Amino acid sequence: MTTSRDEVERVFRAEHGRILASLVRALGDLDRAEDALADAWAAAIERWPRDGIPERPGAWITTAARRRAVDRIRRERRERPSPAEPRGEEEIAMIERRLDGEVEDDRLRLIFTCCHPSLALEARVALTLRMLGGLRTPEIARAFLVPEATLAQRLVRAKAKVREAGIPFEVPAGALLAERLPGVLTVLYLVFNEGYAATAGEALVRRELCDEAIRLARIVADLLPGEDEAKGLLALMLLTDARREARVDEDGVPVRLEDQDRGRWDRARIAEGLRILDGLVRRPGPFALQAIVAAVHARAERWGETDWPTVVAAYEALIERHASPVVRLNHAAAIAERDGPAAALPLVDALVAEGDLAEYPYLHAARADLLRRVGREEDALVAYDRALARVGNDAERRFLERRRGRSV
Repeated sequence: MTTSRDEVERVFRAEHGRILASLVRALGDLDRAEDALADAWAAAIERWPRDGIPERPGAWITTAARRRAVDRIRRERRERPSPAEPRGEEEIAMIERRLDGEVEDDRLRLIFTCCHPSLALEARVALTLRMLGGLRTPEIARAFLVPEATLAQRLVRAKAKVREAGIPFEVPAGALLAERLPGVLTVLYLVFNEGYAATAGEALVRRELCDEAIRLARIVADLLPGEDEAKGLLALMLLTDARREARVDEDGVPVRLEDQDRGRWDRARIAEGLRILDGLVRRPGPFALQAIVAAVHARAERWGETDWPTVVAAYEALIERHASPVVRLNHAAAIAERDGPAAALPLVDALVAEGDLAEYPYLHAARADLLRRVGREEDALVAYDRALARVGNDAERRFLERRRGRSV
């Protein structure tokens, strides 16, 4: 039986994070773990298309990676003997015992390592996708539209920081977990958000990033069952991503939520997201509050049936927790639907005057829409031009150009 390269790649994505995490725990080094796993996958790519995928592919790869890790370490000792490391065989024996020990799910440890606050935010995102998602350097660079060499250096520096700073390979406990978890969830949310509404490039949606963010969020939620905010993030992603197929038209141009064909929404994802959200027991955190907004839209069969008072209340609760300009902009948009555009326009004008979102195209686009709705057409055109001057995504540019054309 032969196996296609695509099938091998699917197994790679499914098993990569779990196997790499176990290797990191045993070897104590990200680079060594990656090298061993790369050797094992190279063997799989050579043998599986000929012999077929093993019954337990994860176990096959794990065993192959462990053998190659030990072989590499022995070869390094032979090629570069050091008087400072006279106990090389003892170290190898200890590593072998760790590798032969009980297999644990170490992915949560690896996620907290990759998302450590001492790393720059862009490094946390790249390292998480590389280590947990198994995305290769060119894939990550392409997803975030940065040169491959830049992304490669970012990863090198991040791994060096983990090693030199002694960042622990562990899940923090107690108060430290509560302190660190929001940062981990934020990294996953950034990955999802870049996939759901790409900041640059031709396409609005990058499906592979959305799927990877949901997969990683599911891991965190499953491995931290007592953390409602982790579940809230997963629910938010599922409920938002459920609208994926209806978000663009046949030309790839965004379709506003009010104009989307709700029959194309993914009802299975909506059902799962609602089930997760309904099972939360604690006071909702920021991600859960955003999931509540997404749930309101998911439950409404038509735009006119949207429960705007609940949406406004959710955003007001978010403002109490974190009054970011973007949250306030979303709150203003909900006010416009509940109370009319004239009630929301002063809120948006205040954000423009403050200047924190001066380069945020969606602020100017929202203001343009409100100005148009209250009959100030000339001011709306100016606001649309400001939005167009700042948008980086080609699909959204075409959307704004269409909206502007309707105001002429």
